[in-house]
Amino acid sequence: MPEELIKRFDQYITEQGYTNRSEAIRDLVRKVLLEPGGLKADQLVAGTIVMVYDHHAADLPLQLIELQHHYHHDIISTMHVHLNHDQCLEIIVVRGLLSKLRELQHKIQVQKGVLYAELSVTYLDERGTGQDHADAAEHHHK
Repeated sequence: MPEELIKRFDQYITEQGYTNRSEAIRDLVRKVLLEPGGLKADQLVAGTIVMVYDHHAADLPLQLIELQHHYHHDIISTMHVHLNHDQCLEIIVVRGLLSKLRELQHKIQVQKGVLYAELSVTYLDERGTGQDHADAAEHHHK
């Protein structure tokens, strides 16, 4: 790497509180692998859709509710915040196939009155779900 780039990277490491370069590189690699191109469409992921919208836009709140009901199997929870007189911030916690969550985010984003909508996800390890988890929970309750 060019010396100037190493100096800038070392400054970044210090500012972020890392103790060495390898920790910073590890986190940067993870971040790159979680970017949209790094995950497969059929991969199970969890994350959030964050949106800001004008709640005065004609029928928009109702359309957003209907859309969320259509994807209710993929939505874990929502949080609604009134930012000001006109704008609302909504955070939708999601879990499911990346392709389906991207579809939901796109359908939200194209609604008239939606100012911002972004999907952020992380890889979900399927080994922690399923029958083993159910058996452990059932055993715990006996």
